[in-house]
Amino acid sequence: MRSYKSLNNLVGWLVFALATVVFLMTLEPTASFWDCGEFIACSYKLLVPHPPGAPTFLLLGRLFSMLSFGDVTKVSVLVNALSALSSSFTVLFLFWIITMLAKKLVMHRPGMHDDRQLEPSFGQTLLIMGAGAVGALAYAFSDSFWFNAEEAEVYAMSSLCTAAVVWLMLKWENRADESDSDRWLVLIAYVIGLSIGVHLLNLLAIPALGFIYYYRRTQNPTLWGGVATLAISSVIVGLILAGIIPGLPTLAGAFEVFFVNTVGLPFNWGIIIFLLLFVGLIWFGFRQSFQRRSRLLNTVMLSFMFILIGYSSYLIVPIRSSYHPTINENNPEDVLSFVSYLKREQYGDRPLLYGPQLNAQPIAQNEGAPRYVRQGDKYVVAEYRPVLEYRSEDKMLIPRIYSPDPLHVYNYQKWVDVQKDVKPTMGQNLAFLFRYQMGHMFWRYFMWNYVGREGDLQQSGILWGSADGNGLPERVADSPARNAFFALPLILGLLGLFFHIRRDGRNAFIVGLLFLFTGLAIVFYLNQPPIEPRERDYTFAGATFAFAIWIGLGVLALAELLQSVIKADTARAGVVTLAGLVVPGIMVSQGWDDHDRSDRYLSVDSAKNLLNSCAPNAILFTNGDNDTFPLWYAQEVEGVRTDVRVAVLSYLNTDWYIDQMKRRAYQSAPLPVSMDNKDYKQGTNDYLPYAENPAVPAVDVRQFMQLVKANSPLLQVSYGDGKNLLSFPSRNFYLPVDTAAVAKSGIIPASRRKQLVPQMDWSVGKSAIEKKSLFILDILATNNWERPVYFSSTVDSRDFMGLQPYFQLEGMAYRILPARNPDYDAKTGAADEGYVQTDLMYEKLMKTFAYRGLDNDGIFYDENNLRFPANYRDKFSRLADALLMEGDKVRAKQVLNKAFEVMPDKAIPYDYYVPQFIPALIVVGETQRANEIMDTMTDRAERGLAYYSTHNQALFDQEFQTYLMTLNSIGRAAEEIGDQKRAERAIRLLQQYYNPRQ
Repeated sequence: MRSYKSLNNLVGWLVFALATVVFLMTLEPTASFWDCGEFIACSYKLLVPHPPGAPTFLLLGRLFSMLSFGDVTKVSVLVNALSALSSSFTVLFLFWIITMLAKKLVMHRPGMHDDRQLEPSFGQTLLIMGAGAVGALAYAFSDSFWFNAEEAEVYAMSSLCTAAVVWLMLKWENRADESDSDRWLVLIAYVIGLSIGVHLLNLLAIPALGFIYYYRRTQNPTLWGGVATLAISSVIVGLILAGIIPGLPTLAGAFEVFFVNTVGLPFNWGIIIFLLLFVGLIWFGFRQSFQRRSRLLNTVMLSFMFILIGYSSYLIVPIRSSYHPTINENNPEDVLSFVSYLKREQYGDRPLLYGPQLNAQPIAQNEGAPRYVRQGDKYVVAEYRPVLEYRSEDKMLIPRIYSPDPLHVYNYQKWVDVQKDVKPTMGQNLAFLFRYQMGHMFWRYFMWNYVGREGDLQQSGILWGSADGNGLPERVADSPARNAFFALPLILGLLGLFFHIRRDGRNAFIVGLLFLFTGLAIVFYLNQPPIEPRERDYTFAGATFAFAIWIGLGVLALAELLQSVIKADTARAGVVTLAGLVVPGIMVSQGWDDHDRSDRYLSVDSAKNLLNSCAPNAILFTNGDNDTFPLWYAQEVEGVRTDVRVAVLSYLNTDWYIDQMKRRAYQSAPLPVSMDNKDYKQGTNDYLPYAENPAVPAVDVRQFMQLVKANSPLLQVSYGDGKNLLSFPSRNFYLPVDTAAVAKSGIIPASRRKQLVPQMDWSVGKSAIEKKSLFILDILATNNWERPVYFSSTVDSRDFMGLQPYFQLEGMAYRILPARNPDYDAKTGAADEGYVQTDLMYEKLMKTFAYRGLDNDGIFYDENNLRFPANYRDKFSRLADALLMEGDKVRAKQVLNKAFEVMPDKAIPYDYYVPQFIPALIVVGETQRANEIMDTMTDRAERGLAYYSTHNQALFDQEFQTYLMTLNSIGRAAEEIGDQKRAERAIRLLQQYYNPRQ
């Protein structure tokens, strides 16, 4: 019979293999939305992603990408596989953690000691293995962890780092009496150092590790000893977070500025002197440990060194940045900019323990820390970071309700009864903390993983019972993400928790501390606003990891409950193991359909389609995140349309990004920007206020840019703080057009030549122009129509700067042309933006674009994914209408058929844009399809409105409003085609549910 050790290893690897097979089978084959496209691109070419970076992840991703052997289409799946394997190894370590803790309980040896020599009986071994398998597999198939395993994000590897350090600490605990046991502590320090280059979440395991050390080294632990341990371990976390990660580079930066500016040494000599001094101090520390023969000091020094060795992966950031790669966010090429990168300064900060509340008004803006840049042979202050000062009465302890953003204020009111201009009470403040931040943004996520989830809509709640969807909106009832676990994982975990507390209180406390710090402590630290762009459950995978330990130990609790019924250890272990395995069995069966991404190509296809919408050598303005990161992946990895320069609007408010736009990138020449760095450096022309001058009815864009570059007094206005800002004297702008040159260039289609204008006139409609808008004006003034200029059709219309009359819709992008759309009416809204050039649009939508998998009802598209097919439908509808206006029914019908062929309702449910098809369908003789759309969407809206009107209406106000707008669109479409019966039904429902919302 095999020994316990060999069985423990064998079963652990079998669990690992099972998890690996599942994760690889459900792996996304290409770049997912959000940060994944960016991370894959940056892994493939070792580029510089958004702060604070993830160099350890990128280096490993680079190694995995090399296994593509030149096939760039395989790079994404290989980097995704890094997350899958990270998750599998996390499951493996979790299995061994559970079996180590379970062995103590089964062998009646609670506490901290070496139990390696204890050999359990076969029945006891089976019970321990069962506990490990149940707990590890329950975590493997939990909602958030499985989600992280399928994509190239840092959270799977972060979970691996957490699992590794906990497992290593328990290995040390078994070997603490050996002379060389401290090597395990040094290895833990190295893993912690490496984990800094993945995500900082791993540091939150240190307090739990500290108590393992304390309990193992202390024969009679005391309360105050525990308090001291918690304090010391918290200080260690703080020292790493503030002292090592940004602290050492900050100190190096101070040395650099002093020795360059004051002493007069060349650049980088301050860093060299700092490094020499730092190495000397480390040598002195080791020398002291040897002279004093101090094992503790020597271990501390070794651990410190190995944390630094792991942390040294961050050197890749300034090294690669200095080569000016195509993705180089924040340009952290020197120690000073590197510190800003590490501190994530571009994202600002949130008050934590004491700060302003939402109605606080700043009384002053003070100069904060300086930001240095190189100028000549010195460092000069580019700007002082602004620090707002508030009255003391406008501040409060633990400020949870702090954001004055109108959208945030509106959403605060969904949770607490706060009023604008009234300071929240401490009761309201704490109510928001417990109801929203802890309740909605932690416990709800926790319950998703171990109780059940209502669906994939944002704000979806907990599903306590079965997945039966009677009475629910169809979008919720039929969602593959509607997973019912019947609370079995929670119940088993609670059994394990109580059993652990009763049988081994110290180890239960350690697991609880891990749960607390990776769960509720993060909630307190993040101080989240009342609305997020997406669900944030992935942040709390550490807490669900800790609870999974108790799920495994719940198997031991079941065995104890059945002790009087089933006497034989082996039989009882077999029964409870099989019963326990029902839990991960239910979880994998419920979660498979919504976690299986194996045929999903939407994100990359949408990126390629957007790039292919553009003419050669184009400039494409986009939003951030989902509008940009897939484009970066397509260009950087697969080499798709590298002639198109993607310009991210939010980044164009920074000087470093405009500098990059002025460099060549692959086939794209530098952008035609006339401004010099002095005109847009941070702190200069960040925004230009509107200062009306009645003598200037309209502004010539070219003259305006000349005045901006000259810092002309004609544009300067003075503000209360004595600072002069450049302004713009009129909201009306114009751009003279050389019509002969434009006509000769051929950029205006023959059918639109009569629409060519000698002067473009438009109103920006803003009270201030941001730097990004100034950049766009500079492009218009300088480009002279030599390079095509586009806006992605998903860009916020507020960023269009009133240029919509000159938009031509080409695929998924609006091209700016000096031809005015005669049908454009600013009052009609976004649906009519962009003149439809039918031949070009037909070629793009019908022949060029890819729609892989959008006709497959076996592929799950969640709420975020479904936004992109909706844009396709809008463009198909626009093209069909334009063709009908030209009298081309044949091609209009082909377009309509294509739209419903590539995106049928069974795969991509009808959305807000679908009612636009109804009049066109009637004209081409598709009356049956038009009626089916009206009836189906009206039924769905009626069901949805009936539900949300009585179930947390405020929380799902977006869905409620969407159903109302859908009914309005159906009603208008039905009236247009003369279907009064359907029109009356839609309008009646609209009136029924609209009035209560007034």
